Amino acid sequence: MKRATWLVPTLYILFLMLPIYWLINMSFKTTNEILGGFTLYPHEFTFANYTEILTTGVWLDGYANSIIYVTINTALSVSAALPAAYAFSRYRFLGDKHLFFWLLTNRMAPPAVFVLPFFQFYSAVGLFDTHVAVALAHCLFNIPLAVWILEGFMSGVPKELDETAYVDGYSFPKFFFKIFVPTIKAGIGVTAFFCFMFSWVELLLAKNLTAVDAKPIAAVMTRTATPGGYELGLLAAAGVLTIIPGAIVIYFVRNYIAKGFALGRV
Repeated sequence: MKRATWLVPTLYILFLMLPIYWLINMSFKTTNEILGGFTLYPHEFTFANYTEILTTGVWLDGYANSIIYVTINTALSVSAALPAAYAFSRYRFLGDKHLFFWLLTNRMAPPAVFVLPFFQFYSAVGLFDTHVAVALAHCLFNIPLAVWILEGFMSGVPKELDETAYVDGYSFPKFFFKIFVPTIKAGIGVTAFFCFMFSWVELLLAKNLTAVDAKPIAAVMTRTATPGGYELGLLAAAGVLTIIPGAIVIYFVRNYIAKGFALGRV
């Protein structure tokens, strides 16, 4: 019985890790070996795929562009969601529930619905093919998500904390940033994680709102197509490298994510 308590979770985790192992396995193979047959490990071990990515400007620019607009989007989404979530958690006003639901409907809408409006608008105002264009487009989806998560954390903080701070002479900005924000730092960490991950993996808007200067890595990966097919080894190596930023973010916010599942609206 004791053996089953750790054996079953271990097997389940190994099963979940299988696709990642297979991606790493493919990244150290040549395309010919990948297409040649099924192998559990590379028979012709090569770093050529990683070397090409790390020494080619278009690949490096793709990674840099993605990191830039994802960082901008995460900062904008969390900054805009903090005061909005506080208002929803502390005050009752006409249409508050309807407005909150409307925010969530924006998050539920597929990105394809907004591609054409964003494309025409950004082309008209000169924002097309910029990092800001993609960051602002992703805000349409991330801000509602951020407000929803943060409102759950803020509602768990007693209102007496606000009242005590006002009695002690704190102004609202001083109270909000020095007392209230540190109280919900776990929620902020969880929110930043989800905003980062959505913006990092989203492809449709990022690809259609950029052309050259701000082209994301996901769009660059489509360039591995050749007349003979895709360069699978190169594509796998690019896929491995796209996992790394997400893994780094998870490492730094792992404790906040755990608290978020335990305490907040996640």
